[in-house]
Amino acid sequence: MQIDIGSPDVTVVGGGVAGMAASIHLAKAGLQVLCIEPDVDDKDPVGESLDWSAPDLLSQLELPMERLLKDGAATWKRHVILKLRGGAEQHYVPSDWLARPPFNVELRTLHVDRTQLDRTLRAILLECGVKLLPDKVVQVERNGKRVDAVVTANGARICSRWFVDASGSAASLFPRAFELPLHEFGPRKVAMWDYFNVPESVEGTTLYADGEGPPYMEWVWQIPIHANTVGVGYVSTGDMIKEKRKRGMSVEEIFERQLSLFPALGKLLQPSHTLSLRTTSYRCRAYSNVSGPNWLVVGESAAMVDPMTSNGVTAALRHALEASSLIVRYRTRKQLPWLHRTMYNRRVFSMARFFNSGIEKVIYDWPIRNRVGALLAGDVYTIPAWSINNIYSRLQPLGVMSTLSFSLFLATLRWTMNLLYWFCKRSRTNSPVCATS
Repeated sequence: MQIDIGSPDVTVVGGGVAGMAASIHLAKAGLQVLCIEPDVDDKDPVGESLDWSAPDLLSQLELPMERLLKDGAATWKRHVILKLRGGAEQHYVPSDWLARPPFNVELRTLHVDRTQLDRTLRAILLECGVKLLPDKVVQVERNGKRVDAVVTANGARICSRWFVDASGSAASLFPRAFELPLHEFGPRKVAMWDYFNVPESVEGTTLYADGEGPPYMEWVWQIPIHANTVGVGYVSTGDMIKEKRKRGMSVEEIFERQLSLFPALGKLLQPSHTLSLRTTSYRCRAYSNVSGPNWLVVGESAAMVDPMTSNGVTAALRHALEASSLIVRYRTRKQLPWLHRTMYNRRVFSMARFFNSGIEKVIYDWPIRNRVGALLAGDVYTIPAWSINNIYSRLQPLGVMSTLSFSLFLATLRWTMNLLYWFCKRSRTNSPVCATS
């Protein structure tokens, strides 16, 4: 099918959550938007457990919680449950005081069926008049620090005044084209997951882990996608998976072995269920400069946040809103003001570094987790993490002074976690020995 590209005001590269959200915001502001996405019918999108800041961002895209629940695209997420292999467990629930003035935080959030959510967003995108081009960008034409055009695999050369890179973590087109500074957190990880039918599911995300002892923690998620369907996934380091593969284990055997360590998950492995595993490899990272005179980077192209934080969708939606707002505000100018895009860079990087550094130091690595116990370590991480998202949502630190103050606050929290990490590691001279499973 031939698509009339026309002369877009904004070209959005990538049609995932971040790309679609940015396209919708821009189109609603009256701009002509072209969204380029090679895999329009992505069968395996991830990011199903939302944090408590995501619903408000979705409602700004005409997707309030009530609609998502009514359409069967979401289930309630009342809390997060951490279950350890030894039988201990902890429930993490937002405190009631957050719902009262002056905070007025929404204490409810959701799990979403990402395939259905993406289809709904795509329908809204098309209703807003966004043109969707099923193609892949293979070249970025630069003129100094500006983007002049992008070229697709089918040979289309697309020019516009503004560009948004939402190409995803695997591509990160503009950061790679401009060789932007990259900061990585933790080792490369592998996630594998499948979906199971269950009689009933709980209203919460459940995490399973062998919390105390391992030098680097592996974990399993269980997320209710529908009333009788749960997504179950296993996350480990790439090196651990390679070692198990060298021992002759198939991917299916690795997955089944990990689930069998926990009785509640082992029950899902019925003979009637044939595994159909989805897999992905990733490394958490963030670029410290994600904007230029006429372009901005959003979503996982700008920062890959660890899935245990449940911040991936929130970050994507937040980047999309802030980036599109900048373009709309300065739409009549030749370029974005340096100061405002610098503040955008700082917000994106500071938030990604806070969540990734915190989850690595407090949860994944052994010193704090083994010193205070995995359940208490969960508190050490989740209390500031949830608070930061809520504070960000309420304060909206978009100005220069508010951005700098908020960044300093995040840095202070990171330094405190680093100091605790240093103390716990120093108090134990030897790291634990990795157990073979």
